[in-house]
Amino acid sequence: MAIERSELKMVSTFSSQILDEIEKAVIGKRRPLEIILTAILAGGHILIEDFPGLGKTLIAKSIATTLGLDFKRIQFTPDLLPTDITGGYIYDRSKSEFMLRRGPIFANIVLGDEINRASPKTQSALLEAMQEGQVTLEGETARLPDPFIVLGTQNPIEYEGTFPLPEAQLDRFIVKVEVGYPTRAEEIEILDRRHIRQEEDVALNQIINPEQLLAIRKVIEKVHVSPDIERYIVSLVHETRGNKEIAVGASPRGSLALLKLTRVWAAIQGRDHVLPDDVKKFAIPALVHRLILKPDLWLEPKAANKIILDVLGTVPVPVMEEPLKA
Repeated sequence: MAIERSELKMVSTFSSQILDEIEKAVIGKRRPLEIILTAILAGGHILIEDFPGLGKTLIAKSIATTLGLDFKRIQFTPDLLPTDITGGYIYDRSKSEFMLRRGPIFANIVLGDEINRASPKTQSALLEAMQEGQVTLEGETARLPDPFIVLGTQNPIEYEGTFPLPEAQLDRFIVKVEVGYPTRAEEIEILDRRHIRQEEDVALNQIINPEQLLAIRKVIEKVHVSPDIERYIVSLVHETRGNKEIAVGASPRGSLALLKLTRVWAAIQGRDHVLPDDVKKFAIPALVHRLILKPDLWLEPKAANKIILDVLGTVPVPVMEEPLKA
């Protein structure tokens, strides 16, 4: 089914408005915000890894507000139990029956703060939710809201008392994003805005609603991906599996992640087709957390990023034919 220009205009306009609105609260982070919004429109979950105090929670709350989504935050700690996330059945004496008490996972956007501080048993409570959009309680399946997005955060320091996320769970995050420190000018602007505002919270406007978000996702499904681009994506992912510096390469979920992300980005740019540059733009966010490096590289900063850049320089880029007309 061909995509209409009016549909592309809708996606592009809404995306620009959403990013502009979020930047009222989050200053100088257009690139990570673009990646996060693209991941949300692609229907994926996001892992944000960076140092404390860089606005990870603020980003999650701002996105939920602008998209009109229900937001819940879970602080992950070693004593957190699976039922603290999913909820469970409790006995209601007034009705003489067990009633479902829904946990915080029953929200559109769930922020799992410091997700690697909970035990593997608790982390596993997210696996079914992230992959299937449902949870099983006492043998009964309960559907989660649609859309459902998990934003997990973790700090790249203070690993004592943490439980590294298992590969199966890492693979369910469509992207891994780093926020980064602001520049001097950006940090001055943060202080200026806080001084002028005279309060902590930034008032943001809702740009779209959940129904419009789901409509955008349907439009994105129409974005054309040529066979050459599909082969390019698969070649990049396969190259990670044969790399001598990588113990375990990216899974087919890595290929699917690149396919989904590039379609969204093309639509945001007002295009009805994916270009090789779209693939290059999202190769690191989509693949970096899916690679298990050889032990001698574990302590090297951003080693996985460098390897992916090497792979991008090795795999031939397809020459695109005349793009399809909408």
